[in-house]
Amino acid sequence: MSYSVQNIRNVCLLGHSGSGKTALAESLLYMTGAIDRMGRAADGNTVCDYDPEETKRQISLSTAAAPLEYKGCRINVLDTPGAFDFAGEVMEALRAADAAIIVCSAKDGISVGLEKAWKYCEERNMPRFIYISKTDEENSDYNATFDALRQRFGKKIAPIVVPIWDGGKKVTGIIDVLNKRAYEMQNLKRAEIELPADKEEVVTEFNDALKESVAETSEEFMEKFFGGEDFTYAEMIQGLRQGVRDLSLFPVLCGSAVSCLGSLMLMDNIVDLLPNPAEGNYHKATKADGESEEFVVSPGGVPTAFVFKTVSDQYGKYSFVKVLSGSITPDMPMVNARTGEKVKLGRLYTMRGKKTSEVKELTCGDIGAIAKMDIKTGDTLCDERKVVSLKPIPFAEPCYSVAIVPKTRGQEDKIAQGLGRLNEEDPSFSVVNNAETHQMVLSGAGDMQVDVLVSKLKTRFNVEAELKPTRVPYREKIRKTVQKQGRHKKQTGGSGQFGDVWIRFEPNPEVEDLEFAEEVFGGSVPKNYFPAVEKGLREACLHGPLAGYPVVNLKAVLYDGSYHPVDSSEIAFKTAAQLAYKAALPEANPVLLEPVGELKVTVPDSYMGDVIGDLNKRRGRVMGMDPTGDGDQVISAEVPMGEMGTYAIDLRAMTQSRGSFTFHFVRYEDCPPAAQEKAIAEAKALAEQ
Repeated sequence: MSYSVQNIRNVCLLGHSGSGKTALAESLLYMTGAIDRMGRAADGNTVCDYDPEETKRQISLSTAAAPLEYKGCRINVLDTPGAFDFAGEVMEALRAADAAIIVCSAKDGISVGLEKAWKYCEERNMPRFIYISKTDEENSDYNATFDALRQRFGKKIAPIVVPIWDGGKKVTGIIDVLNKRAYEMQNLKRAEIELPADKEEVVTEFNDALKESVAETSEEFMEKFFGGEDFTYAEMIQGLRQGVRDLSLFPVLCGSAVSCLGSLMLMDNIVDLLPNPAEGNYHKATKADGESEEFVVSPGGVPTAFVFKTVSDQYGKYSFVKVLSGSITPDMPMVNARTGEKVKLGRLYTMRGKKTSEVKELTCGDIGAIAKMDIKTGDTLCDERKVVSLKPIPFAEPCYSVAIVPKTRGQEDKIAQGLGRLNEEDPSFSVVNNAETHQMVLSGAGDMQVDVLVSKLKTRFNVEAELKPTRVPYREKIRKTVQKQGRHKKQTGGSGQFGDVWIRFEPNPEVEDLEFAEEVFGGSVPKNYFPAVEKGLREACLHGPLAGYPVVNLKAVLYDGSYHPVDSSEIAFKTAAQLAYKAALPEANPVLLEPVGELKVTVPDSYMGDVIGDLNKRRGRVMGMDPTGDGDQVISAEVPMGEMGTYAIDLRAMTQSRGSFTFHFVRYEDCPPAAQEKAIAEAKALAEQ
């Protein structure tokens, strides 16, 4: 069934891992009859956590769609992972949603996950509810959580439900503040109950607070409020809806996913207060001429859809799209704005977890999936009459790198193909073949994401992989001038081999690799052998005298030598040059150079001391600090690359996951003696393997 844009709501569930997002999605599906029994994450049978890896780990690893119908509205619920390694999935959901429900547990109060979710919404000006979950569990404390929210985010936090307790802190029912009606759950069915007498005062107080918030949304309401007139129910809804859109109100609801308490009230408020796609997120688009413009979501416009997620599993490949203009149908010809190619749409589906339902049309504002198409996450599909490219999804830069190798030799290609397929699904990690260190380097957000990828390689592509630390690409250079002879003489049965050179090796900081020159007088080495000498030296420079790393900043001058009219050849002079190199460089005071990168760490003020102390231990030089204006500081430092292997994990531990960083190579510097000895020992151990 197709819905008009006014009757669609796209919401994403955000929050800390374990706060109950998947369970909440399950209870919403159950209460609307979309499923007939409730699954549990512990049993591995929920709608949204269907991947074998999610079942095994009992946490969400990717964003799942759970569309449901309620009161003539289609609510597309996007359940996101709470583990920070999978923030890329959250970015995808934020792009498709028009509003967020931040789930926080009544047992944990304000968690890092809630802070991050709030920040994501602030950056996008996204309307949001806060849903306090697990209110009926042991050790839950709704009041403490609500007070913490009020303290943190101020008066904009508006309670639209009041819990009913059973004498302790356990919530047994809830009161709808707006309608002053009370409910409890009886065998997963909602039953209305008498409003408890001891709650009337607090309900009136909260109701008055809501009226005050409504009054602030327009001049007309303000006059009415100060004139002592009461608002009608429709005016209250209109005012609250406006407040939610203006971000002057953040309604707080609560409940329990296990008993489904509060689930219907949450959906009532989603329908009544959250924006539809035409009023929702503003999209920026780039036109064909490169100019940027606001993209207006309109049912009457030419068809446009944005690919916000890709799933490719054993059942096939599905590209999740949000229709932003017009409507789309199977076989419709469209243009992929990224490639400029014309494409024909495949079959259309709505996805509920892994369950697919084929549809004949996806209307403006709706979310669905297209099967078996060669398109990528972040692509915009448009009508050829108006080709626009919507802004790509802002994935964070991968900051944790490891080398990945197959357990069985010769399966490198299999790993590369498997990671290529997984990369279609999750563009937030990258794979690079490092030609210098001869390693396949996998970079992601952290060890958990990498661990999941290795697991998926085994289960989906039947290839077992191991992880190893990435090698640091050191360099070597010399610090004093040395001259040596290289003489190659070999007599075999027929003609012999003869080459004889004198070469001066000197430091040359101006040149990146090798500068070759000659000062030969009187033809002691014929000109036609110069290229052979240079070639021999260039090959030799790939392996330095200390630890076999490439030699840089070197000048080699051929100034004398001798030849034999019959036995001399290019190969003989090439070998002679290499002998001179091997003899000279160990005596030229060689030193190891280490790569140094620029590190930018963003952390809350309170962690500054720990982070700077840790950087000093890593031989880092702090270059400066800049406040961001919202309680964070950006520390700039230069740190040797060899000290950064586990930084992603260590920073997380130091800052309770609140810190983030970027790291980019800047230059090479002389390695201090202790670090040099360690690097040489590692290189030798590697060579002996």
